Amino acid sequence: MFSFRTTPFFEQPDLTLQKGRIAVLCNQVAWHPDYGEYLFETVARKMNLVRIFTPEHSFYGPVGLDVPLIEISTSIRREDLEDVDGLVIELQDAGSRYSNSTRLLFNLFKTIKDAELPLSVYIIDRQNPSGRQIEGTMGSIGLPQRHGLTYGELANMIYGEMNAKFPLHIISASAEQVNKELMPWTIPPFTDFAGLFVGHFYSGQCLWMGTNVSYGHGTTRPFEQFGAPWMESLADYNSRHGLSGWNDPDNPLYSKEVYIRWTRFVPAYGIYAGQACFGFQLIYTPGESYHALIHALRAIRFVHDECPEFSFDGMEKMLDDEVIMCYVNGEIDWETTREYLKQEEQKWLRKSKKYTLYEEDPWRVK
Repeated sequence: MFSFRTTPFFEQPDLTLQKGRIAVLCNQVAWHPDYGEYLFETVARKMNLVRIFTPEHSFYGPVGLDVPLIEISTSIRREDLEDVDGLVIELQDAGSRYSNSTRLLFNLFKTIKDAELPLSVYIIDRQNPSGRQIEGTMGSIGLPQRHGLTYGELANMIYGEMNAKFPLHIISASAEQVNKELMPWTIPPFTDFAGLFVGHFYSGQCLWMGTNVSYGHGTTRPFEQFGAPWMESLADYNSRHGLSGWNDPDNPLYSKEVYIRWTRFVPAYGIYAGQACFGFQLIYTPGESYHALIHALRAIRFVHDECPEFSFDGMEKMLDDEVIMCYVNGEIDWETTREYLKQEEQKWLRKSKKYTLYEEDPWRVK
């Protein structure tokens, strides 16, 4: 049984919520300014809260309730759900298949379905911080690098494709005025999602995680810059090739939607912690339709061709696509890769329409 509801969660009349044993799965985004507290605190006041689940590193210190708090990674154990009547979820992913919240949702639904657990799931939906734009190929899990869905719509897709039967209820992201007033990145869904512009870059810049290049982890601009100590050799690239700068239309890194700034940064932690990294800051031009994955692939190919120190042992797993991997390896040209991306994105748009819950549909850069 599936339902999409347009009234606030705490106005739901379900007997499960009024009389049942309730568990909450949430992270730091589940804070309500009108109540001045987190979801689990409000549920504890109004309902019979028996357990709190939270992704690792979401909360620090005691939560102040005499209720077990269980930290999880990408799954919840069956035995921790067997005595629960209702599970309330308020999470926010990054709009990308790379998000841990996406894997968590899939594993959770599979556990409930396979074990035939008699519990109802309520998802308090939120806006996608990366918007409705889509990018990339669906890979082995049928979800592109940037999918354009809300978390509730993602749940609707997983639920439908899994042919699940447990009760799933999605509370609209428009059910409360506060969700219309607060921007979706106001409270970061995770530490490295540091603000407004990350959503424009995340689906592409994540790929550096499969390489020996830093994506700016350990700095104040994660996913907005990338570099490595050995990339200092690129400092004179433009003079060697007769280019006016990194924003010259003939430069391999050129993209009309962003400015490229040669930069130096020192990560406080993560790869190359305490070392000077040389590379680039991406400066987004507001209002432009920027395709992060396309630009990242071209940047990766550029570093691959220009820097012998570059390694990308984890890239194949990140991309999960043989055709794009061939481009990174220098085996096919960009025109062939771009046409392939276009076809894959069109497939996803057709598929995603079955699961959207709001007026605005996902869209692609043409």
